[in-house]
Parts: sequence; structure tokens; C-alpha cells
Amino acid sequence: MGLLENKVAIITGASRGIGRAIAERFIEEGATVAFTYLSSDEKARQLEQELTSKGGVAKGFKSDASKFDSAQELVDAVVAEFGTVDVLVNNAGITRDTLLMRMSEQQWDEVIETNLKSAFNLTKAVIKPMLKAKSGSIINMSSVVGVSGNAGQANYAASKAGMIGFSKSVAQELGSRNIRCNSIAPGFIETEMTEVLDQKVVEEWRNSIPLKRGGSPVDVANATIFLASDMAAYVTGQTLHVCGGMLM
Repeated sequence: MGLLENKVAIITGASRGIGRAIAERFIEEGATVAFTYLSSDEKARQLEQELTSKGGVAKGFKSDASKFDSAQELVDAVVAEFGTVDVLVNNAGITRDTLLMRMSEQQWDEVIETNLKSAFNLTKAVIKPMLKAKSGSIINMSSVVGVSGNAGQANYAASKAGMIGFSKSVAQELGSRNIRCNSIAPGFIETEMTEVLDQKVVEEWRNSIPLKRGGSPVDVANATIFLASDMAAYVTGQTLHVCGGMLM
């Protein structure tokens, strides 16, 4: 029996990288996965087929989580399809990196809306089915940058720091209803995005990490499995750093 057997999970931003790894691991642990996508219906169907080929149940929902009404419609559709929502993983995120003096209002707003407002939208939407079930786990994807800050990422750092404060507040509000809320702060995770970087720079980053390697999407996915499962039944309001020791 898997750690997430009989649990229905919504995962945002599951088309690649960390989100995809989370969806794959959730399926392996027995969860029913509802994942969101923004553009390509064809790619969504391909991901559905890949996930279901592992023997699980998965369905893609076209949805923009940064839009309040769209988030509510998504949760309503998932509940209509699968009966409830046991786990929410707010993973969708973007970057618009530049120094603050050059940052446009649009670059600020896009990152805050996609990374932070979407977490508010979806968390608010899942409260009702989770209250009805008298249980639930909400997991918000933050970043070590949200803890330490980083030059050229004021918008991203603000959104990810906001995720931590938001998670702690939700944990306090909903804890008495047996609904948990935690955040994960990944460090340097090697994905498709890092493959285009200069390898010398990547090697320098690896050497600066106590474990002397970058993380993999599966490292983050495994942490998400723990927080989503009943193994973490007494864990709420916490930030789990998955960073190889970058921040101690």
C-alpha cells in the first residue's frame, strides 16, 4: 500500500521539473492526481498517459491559478470528478529576474500573481472540501531565496518569502480542523532550466553546497510525499529546506 493511497491531490505546474516529479511520485504512492496546465492540450494529454501508464489515475485541468475565479472552478471540477481534495501542492511558479532598478511593474506583478496570489486563490478554494472531510494537507513551494534573498530576484524572493508567512498563518487558522499547511524551500535543483547554464558556474554552485551536488526534482518530490502523507500528521506550519545544507 502506498503512502498516498486513496488520496486525491491537486498539483499546479506539473508539466515539467519539480512539479512533474511530484506528480510521478504521487502516482507511485497511490494518489489520484489532478494537475494543472496553461497552454498545450497535447502535452497535457501526453502527461496524463504517462502517469496512468504507471497504473494510477491522473487528469489534467486547463487552469490559470493566478485568477481567483479560475482557481475556484478548478477545485469544483476536481471535486465533481473525484469527490474531494485531500492534498494541494501549490507548485506553479515563474521568474522574471532583473535588478530592482531595472524591474518593471509588470515583472513584479507577474511573479507575485503567479507565485503567491495563486497559492491564496487555490488554498481558499480547497478549504471547503477539506473542512467537509475534516482533514487535508496543503503544501506551498517556497525557495531558499525566500529565506536568504538574492540579488536580481527581489520579486521572486518576495513571493517565496510570502509563501512561508502565508503557510504559517494558514496552519494556525486551520489546525483545529485537522488541516495542515507547510512549505518546502528547495535549493539548487538541477532541472531543464539549469541545463542551459554555463557548466563552470554550475560546478561552482555544486562545490559551495555541503553535500557537493545539486538536488534533483525527486529530492523535492520525496519531501512533498512526506508532508502530504499521514507520516506528517503532527507536522504543520513548518518550512522544510531541501537544499543539501545551503542554509543551516
